[in-house]
Amino acid sequence: MKKTSLQFLQAHTNMAKVIGELAPDLLGEGYGDKMLYSLFIETVEQVPIAISITDKKAKILYVNKEFSRVTGYRPEDILGENESLLSDKRTPKEVYRDLWRTISAKKIWRGTLCNRHKSGERYLSDLTIAPMLNESGAITHYIGMHRDITQPYESEKKVINQKLLIESVINSSPIAMVVLDDQDRVILDNHNYKALVSDLDRAEPATYFLKLLRDEMGDLWSQLQSKEQGFNNREFRIESKGSQKIRWFSCAGNWFIENEVNADAFFEQTSKQYLILTITDITRQRRQMEELHIQTLKTIMAEDERVRGIRETLLGAMHQIQMPMNQIRAAEQILRHKRDDQHAGLLQILQQIQKSGEEAVATMQKCIPEILQTAVIPINLNQILHEVLLLNNQRICSNDIEVHWQPLSKLPTILGSENRLRILFKQLIDNAIDAVCESDGPEQRLKITTDTDADLIYVCIEDSGAGIPVEKRAKVFEPFYTTRPMGSNQAGMGLVMAKEIVNQHHGFIEIDPDCDQGCRFKISFPLHKQAFKGVE
Repeated sequence: MKKTSLQFLQAHTNMAKVIGELAPDLLGEGYGDKMLYSLFIETVEQVPIAISITDKKAKILYVNKEFSRVTGYRPEDILGENESLLSDKRTPKEVYRDLWRTISAKKIWRGTLCNRHKSGERYLSDLTIAPMLNESGAITHYIGMHRDITQPYESEKKVINQKLLIESVINSSPIAMVVLDDQDRVILDNHNYKALVSDLDRAEPATYFLKLLRDEMGDLWSQLQSKEQGFNNREFRIESKGSQKIRWFSCAGNWFIENEVNADAFFEQTSKQYLILTITDITRQRRQMEELHIQTLKTIMAEDERVRGIRETLLGAMHQIQMPMNQIRAAEQILRHKRDDQHAGLLQILQQIQKSGEEAVATMQKCIPEILQTAVIPINLNQILHEVLLLNNQRICSNDIEVHWQPLSKLPTILGSENRLRILFKQLIDNAIDAVCESDGPEQRLKITTDTDADLIYVCIEDSGAGIPVEKRAKVFEPFYTTRPMGSNQAGMGLVMAKEIVNQHHGFIEIDPDCDQGCRFKISFPLHKQAFKGVE
């Protein structure tokens, strides 16, 4: 018989002997030793775990079929060799020292080694080594059981690496990103999102933005969520702490489904929905757009003032011409009534002057620029007032005026002329700033508020100036004519224009009689109006 066959037979004999020595009580009395030994040998041979039995010096005495499949070594290749034959030498020595310390102390060692297949390929071995003791408790053999866990390890590492890659990409993103589960709980976020916690002074910004999104989108939110369709460019104006009191953010989101990985989902696949929400700070872009918008408004309003200045100058000139023309016309009528030939030459001269005057008036009439009708559209008065404050920002800052801007957050719109309403509030705020600047009081303050009830929208513009005397309050809105030069702002004309614009919008303007310090203008507009009057 060949040496390898003898070794293989000896290995089976040793294994059977070990089993018989270690577990006689487990085998029972009803079976013959031969049957039991055969049964255990076949079990060990067919178990899907690589098993090897060595002596106390790690010389291999037995291996099963799975051992040969995992390592590539057949029994005739490995029996009699040391277990170190399998080592790839990449496992740190400290691991082996711990292994021997543990099993020499008659304890079971569990760990992972880097082994080498017979073909030379490395693989990871999930290994358990247990000492086998005789009746006196002395170690006689060691039994090792191991599995090739290379593929599970690589798969796990790939998942971890992908997670790290995703986290790295998210953290390197210049915008705030957060992943939320179906309970609105934050699962993953990045550094820019964490910065929002302190910037906005909110414990969980995502919860705040989700509420804003749901309120704005209404039923559309649920529809997009059920269809897993995303949304983009949802902009919100946020009051924040710090130097930047007003900030703008643009939100976008996409829903996705992830299959559950817990035990409950093994036989019946279940999934969970997540939302990836991005929050982009667009304050800088909005401010640039706002600055451009304000410059455009300044140009439009400057042109409007220029046109109105020309109109008023020409109308004033026509008015000035009409006065002597009326006198000339009266004189002509008197001379005609006398029918005196002595005054025929004078009558002719008066007629020529009258004709020239009428031609001059007609010429000026043609030169009066037209003010085009403006579109009637839904208007948010908060936006108009905000724009007017920006238009006056330089004057406000240079005069160190404290502005209390208290708009109602959800102000209904009214139908009206955007430009006319802008002129209205600019005139009132200009007057208020003038009053504050001319006042000797200790407080330089301007307060603007908006409010609403079931029928009306209210705007209050209050200043800390000297105020308007009670006896003059009834006269400030009385119209009067002036030939003020273009660009000037004579007292009285602005309030006449303001009242005209309020009337065109079916509103009401008054000076609050209860305001005893400074002046407070109260303007109200109906929510449900009648037909809108045409405005210039």
